[in-house]
Amino acid sequence: MASNLSISTKLFDGVVVFTQLINSGSFTAAAEATGHSTSYISKEINKLEARLGVRLINRTTRSLSLTPEGKLYYEQCQQLVQDGEQALGMVRQDDLTPRGTLRISCPVALSNNYLQPILSRYMSKYPQVELLLDLNDRKVDVIQDGFDAVIRATHQLDESSLICRKIMTSKSYTVASHDYIKRRGEPKHPDELKQHSCLCYTNLKQPTRWVYHRENGQSVSVEVSSTLMCNNSDMELAMALDGHGICRLPAFTMQQALDDGKLKVLLTDYPPTDIDVFVVYPSRKHLSPKVRAFIDLLVECSPQHPLP
Repeated sequence: MASNLSISTKLFDGVVVFTQLINSGSFTAAAEATGHSTSYISKEINKLEARLGVRLINRTTRSLSLTPEGKLYYEQCQQLVQDGEQALGMVRQDDLTPRGTLRISCPVALSNNYLQPILSRYMSKYPQVELLLDLNDRKVDVIQDGFDAVIRATHQLDESSLICRKIMTSKSYTVASHDYIKRRGEPKHPDELKQHSCLCYTNLKQPTRWVYHRENGQSVSVEVSSTLMCNNSDMELAMALDGHGICRLPAFTMQQALDDGKLKVLLTDYPPTDIDVFVVYPSRKHLSPKVRAFIDLLVECSPQHPLP
């Protein structure tokens, strides 16, 4: 056990010097680049070769070249040094340049209709960041699933130890296509939804229980009759447009269809429900530049007033 520990603690000894030597092309150039003497560079290479038990470099008075073993070792060491430099740059608090991989989760419809132009702007502004996007309507675990930031659209955000920041508010409408209304009629009261085909969103805790509120604060709760249970709002919208039923969706999901007159808003005596959109992230403390820049851009681009 002690022997293995000793080997592991010396695993990277001489790697940086060896890589710098090959990149520089000579002991003199490597010494200048590292601020050491040529004898120091030579001793480090000798110790590295002795520990590995192979010759890495063929030396002459005027040149040096890699042995086959040295070439293989150099290829691996070069990547290790680059990864180490990148890791150091990512965690240093005095380096404020966003870089590295930014992992984001966002509902599909919200990403298509709202997030895409913001991400495009982010990528242009911070080219050293690689975006890893999880576009999914399921509720992910920010910590366990390893996300830097998660965007959620909800009536009410669950309490947790996570940090959340509201970035916009939208409205939720009950809608149907004109073809469906022509065939089945238009409901005037929530209770009439029981006689209609409804398209329900399964990521809600109670997908078939639709609640409406009057201006006076009174609420009406109805258990609707479902002909489609779906975990994707884009699919709900497509089925509604094809006349298969009534659905409730946030405006940002179907704004284009509303603008084009392809859907009719129903039950207009009941004010639309607010849907708040939040960005959720693990902690304010030691927030990395890539995450801070993303959150700042979301807030900067958020609508100043609720979406219609």
